[in-house]
Amino acid sequence: MVVKSKLLKQFSKNYPNFLKKDLEKFSDIIFQEIKQALKNGERVELRGFGVFYTNIQKKSVRRNPRTGEKVEVGEKKTIQWKMSKEMFNKLNNSDD
Repeated sequence: MVVKSKLLKQFSKNYPNFLKKDLEKFSDIIFQEIKQALKNGERVELRGFGVFYTNIQKKSVRRNPRTGEKVEVGEKKTIQWKMSKEMFNKLNNSDD
């Protein structure tokens, strides 16, 4: 699992000339922009990595697993991710 602290360590290792606080601010700005774009219903494309987009899950009636009681769940947004072909090929060691 990759957590923000590991990501910042990797940034500081790859970019030793930048201060850690500047790299942290940079990553915060990127994540905030991604969140805001998804909140506004926009797609976020990171070339070579993949695309994030939102999907609306319709309201439905489900069951509480403990009691078996029916529960109505309202409409909500979910985040979807589709990996790029480049990422797929890297993960699967393809030469395509």
